Amino acid sequence: MATEKKEEIQGLDDGGSEDTLTLEASTNEQFKVPKKVALMSELVKTMAEGDRESQVIPLPNVKGSVLSKVIKYMQYHADCPPKEIEKPLRSANMAEVVPQWDADFVDVDQELLFELILAANYMDIKPLLDLTCAKVASMIKGKTPEQIRKTFNIINDFTPEEEEAVRAENKWAEEN
Repeated sequence: MATEKKEEIQGLDDGGSEDTLTLEASTNEQFKVPKKVALMSELVKTMAEGDRESQVIPLPNVKGSVLSKVIKYMQYHADCPPKEIEKPLRSANMAEVVPQWDADFVDVDQELLFELILAANYMDIKPLLDLTCAKVASMIKGKTPEQIRKTFNIINDFTPEEEEAVRAENKWAEEN
């Protein structure tokens, strides 16, 4: 696999380089993106405004494969901003909580989901962070602590006595 890959991601009305920014992943992959799309990231916006001459924005905390997926999200939502996600979630089924496109977008394996959360947080893309965190919340909704531990491969390091004490302290959380 090549260490550097240039990929042009543009919309129909995108013109010259002054209308685009190049986002560079930690893996040195570069993605040419319309400014309107790239500026959905508050981090990119701050960096672009701080150095107006630079056309390349380094994102050392985001792998190329993850950045590619983040860019797909930003492209889709550049012209149709996502609605706020209702909290608490009314369903564990994401398609009942967000539009189908968004539900499909976060229908990924856990590793990629958590990398998307980290990327959305680092790049400061609040709607994407909300969406990915809502997906994690949907994976927890309605499950017992044991089921949650199994889903996320969490080892229970409480003694039975400690676990009972925590349950007693938080009895209100289990009430319907």
